[in-house]
Formats: sequence, structure tokens, C-alpha cells
Amino acid sequence: MTTQEVKRKLTAILSADVKGYSRLMGEDEKGTVRTLNTYKEVMTGLIQHHRGRVVDAPGDNVLAEFASVVDAVECAVGIQKELKTQNADLPENRRMEFRIGVNLGDVIEDGEQILGDGVNIAARLESLSEAGGICISGTAYDQVENKLSIGYEYLGEQTVKNIAKPVRVYRVAIAAPPAHFMTAEKPSIAVLPFVNMSGDPEQEYFSDGITEDIITALSQLRWFLIIARNSTFSYKGKPVDVKQIGRELGVRYILEGSIRKIGNRVRITAQLINATTGAHLWAERYDRELTDIFALQDEITQSVTAAIEPKLVEAEGVHSQGRSPEDLDAWDLVMRAVAHFWRMTKAESEAAIDMLRLAVQRYPNYAPAQSMLAFVLLVSNHVGWAPLGKPYQLVAELAHRAAELDDNDPWAHLALGYLASTARQTDDAVREFQRALDLNPNFAVAYNFLGRALALDGRHEEAIGYFQQALRMSPHDPLIVLVYSGMCLAHYFARQYKEAIEWGRKSIQQRPGFIPGHRILCASLAQAGRTEELRVAVARLRELQPNISIAWLEEHVPYTRRAIAHFLDGMRKAGVE
Repeated sequence: MTTQEVKRKLTAILSADVKGYSRLMGEDEKGTVRTLNTYKEVMTGLIQHHRGRVVDAPGDNVLAEFASVVDAVECAVGIQKELKTQNADLPENRRMEFRIGVNLGDVIEDGEQILGDGVNIAARLESLSEAGGICISGTAYDQVENKLSIGYEYLGEQTVKNIAKPVRVYRVAIAAPPAHFMTAEKPSIAVLPFVNMSGDPEQEYFSDGITEDIITALSQLRWFLIIARNSTFSYKGKPVDVKQIGRELGVRYILEGSIRKIGNRVRITAQLINATTGAHLWAERYDRELTDIFALQDEITQSVTAAIEPKLVEAEGVHSQGRSPEDLDAWDLVMRAVAHFWRMTKAESEAAIDMLRLAVQRYPNYAPAQSMLAFVLLVSNHVGWAPLGKPYQLVAELAHRAAELDDNDPWAHLALGYLASTARQTDDAVREFQRALDLNPNFAVAYNFLGRALALDGRHEEAIGYFQQALRMSPHDPLIVLVYSGMCLAHYFARQYKEAIEWGRKSIQQRPGFIPGHRILCASLAQAGRTEELRVAVARLRELQPNISIAWLEEHVPYTRRAIAHFLDGMRKAGVE
């Protein structure tokens, strides 16, 4: 190449490699190559989705370039989140974790290749990253600092191999919550799953149930912001670093503990930790008869409240959950079912439904069994596991019965709100969801469904606010696909099609067979005029739902009268007749 032929340009470079690749190959060459090829396909798809280009991918390396630094960093975050999800299905010693570096720099073009210090710096940043992490250069940071809802940690100037000047380096806080939530005035707390110390795996549901009840009790205190159980349970069985968890969930306090159940006695230890400093604020051990378990949950809740803000206890006491020892067997059965359901597979959902049906049969006056069965049936129907048909008669009977038995059961009002939304009765749905939130101000699922009811009515601004609150309270929720598709829907009605498409893609990446996510994504692509992407998306939708038609949508999709016209306009532009 002569001097006259050298072509230079400024570009955003993403460089990635596998941490511990040699070890993985040494232990299982075939399996490693198979996983590597799968992960490279995932990465290539995300790079293309973020308007990037794969430059080269030798061995365990991937090199890509982007016209925008924002696209490059968003892509890097998306890659790490998706690979983390895929790794969760592998044994710990077979997990393949990439390190990623992103740089904005000057490069030399040589055909399809890019060369020079800009590329070298990205590679050096990659080597500074942790497994599953991302490091970016100062030049990249200057472009993205205030443009993305993620956090950054400044690592200082780093001297790296073969680069003359030190490089400013920032670590990307992948799981950081959106910045507008970081300065919440309410004290915020996450209750980690209490560890089962009984030596019997069959007792996991018991320790999980105790944890969930403590979360529920704390959630009723309006002065706290409580992270939902579905997000804190994502840390179950993992080494605990309270400072890291505090950063990831954006909370000031962590409550953790353990449970040992022996015969008719139970021992619970609990400790409250300042997530910023790691300091222990309060700790206690309780030895009780099993029949005292509900009173003990109230005692733990009150102790935690007093340790965080003693004056709050003076202002409003922690009230009993109103359950007697006679409820223990019913509670036990419902907690077993809940443990199955939140694993979020069709088989586990069916097991949960069977257990809850049994609970309703054995304990017809126990409201939580009725309301939880209604909720599980509704969600199983929504994600396509167990179609209910109309008019959801069984769910309606269960929800109304639960409310009759205990009008203070937020799950009963959640189910009633969902039914009203399905019947296009938005005002009734909003009233029921608000009632659920009055009973439990930290009810993340209710914020999610309230946002959805408003989005189906075309009230996009209100809907987005509720979806954001649901994400804040439960960033790792198993039902997060409903938030993602709901955000897509809300942005669609706001005519913000670019944002709608981004959220729609998130929803189908989270749950590829989720048909409502595919439908609204197709409508968004059609309105945005993205013909090639639309062609692929519609083909996939027709695979999942061969019978789709305008007539079917008008009958089955619960948009209100004022909202459905715009949705159908998008579907017609997508080629649905």
C-alpha cells in the first residue's frame, strides 16, 4: 500500500474475546467450538441490529465497527446481557464469558479490514475488562456519557502495551438502573433469598416462601422502595457481594439470612447491611415453633424497619398479615406452587396450576390460593402455554371469590384488573390496579399491568411512566417480556417508531415465541418504512400465528376503540389482511 492509497476514517471499534478460552478448549474441544459458534451468531446478529459490521472473527475473537459510539456501546451491553442469559443454562465450568473493549479512534482502511492504533486500543481495553464486562476508552466515554441509561466507573489512565500515551479507561456498569431512578428519596431495600440450611433440597420452597412473605410485609410500608422478589431471586444460590448487588439494583440496604427447619421448630437468622459501605446495621437469630411463623415474619419486618428508620415505627406500626396458624398448611401448598411457577417454563407452570387447584379444593376459604391460581392461569394464557378461551369464566370466579374472602389481597385486584383490561374496560382495569397498588405500593407486577392497560388504550405517556417504575422495582423479572412489549406498544402509539422497534426486539429476544411482541414489532417496522426488516419479521409472525388476519385481531386483541385503528393501520401496512 503506497502513501497515496492510505485511507483513514474515524470509527467506533468493538473488540471481544473469550476469557479462559484455552482452558475451555483443553477440557472439551468439541463442546467449546459448538458454544463459540452459537455465541458468535448471537453477537453477529446484535452487531447488525445495532447498525454495525463484523470486520473479522478469528478463533475466539470478534472485531466490529460502528458509525456511532452509542450504537457500539449499546451493542456491547446487549451482547453481555444476552450471553449471560445463555450461560445460565450451562454448567458453571462450561460457561463462555467474553470481555469487550470499545474505542473511538482513527483507523486505516485496507479493503474490508481496519488497522492502526484505534483497533489496538480497543483490543487492550478488552484485556482490561472482567469476564462478562465492558471497558471503554475516554474518547468513547466523551460521546456516550449522557446518552445512555447506564453507569460508568472511571478506572483512571492506564498504560497499555504498544500505545505511546496512557489511555483513559471507564468500566461500564451493565446492570445499573436508569439514572432517573438513582436518587430516589425513599429508603430502598432488597431482600435476598434466605438460604435453606435444613440440608433438604425439598425445603427450598419453605425458605423461599418466608423470604417472599417478608418482602410482601415490607412492601406494604409506603416509605420504602422494595425491589420485587423476582429480581432479588435472580441472585439465589450465587456468592453474595452486597456492594455489587446494591449497585446493580440501586438500593441502600440489603437484608439476607438463613432458615433451618427441623421437625416442628424453625431457626431464622437475619441481618441488615448497608449496601454502600458493607456495614452490618442489625442482626438477630430467632428460634420458634413452626406455628409461630407468621408472627415471626411480622417481628422480622418490624426489626428491619426500626433499624433503617426508627422514627418510622413511631409514625406507623407494622401490622400483622392477619393469618392464623391454621393457615400454615394452605400457605405451604401455595408456596410450593409459587416456587414452580416463577421458573417460567410451560412444564413448571402446569405443575403450579395443578398444586393451586389442589389448594383451592382443600382450602376453599384461603384467599391467596384463589388469587394466585387466577394470576397463574392469566399469565400462562398470555404467553401461550395454556389458552383459556373466552370469557375467562374460571379466572373471573377465582378472582371475585378471592376478593370476597379478603378484599385486602392485592393479587385478587390484579387479576380483576387484568380481566377488565381484556374486556376493553380501561377505567375499571385502572381502578383495580390502583387498588392493588394502594394495598401494596411496591407491587411491580401491578405497575406493569397498569402500564399495559393504559397502553392498550393509547395513553402512551402514562403507560411509559408505569413501565419504568416496574423496571426500577424488578429489573430481572421473569415477566419482563411484558414490560418490553408494553414499552414497544406505548412508543408505537406515541409515533416514536425507532424506540418502539428497539423495545419490540428486546421482547422477542427475551422470549422468541411471544406472539404479541412479534405483532407490535411488525406494526412498528411497517410504520417506520423498514421494508427489509419487516419482510423477515412478518415471515416469522406468520410461522408463529398462521391464522393472523385483521378480523382475528379485531376480535381477540384487547385494544380499545380509540386505539385499535392505529394498530390495525400498522398491521395492514405490514401486509396482514
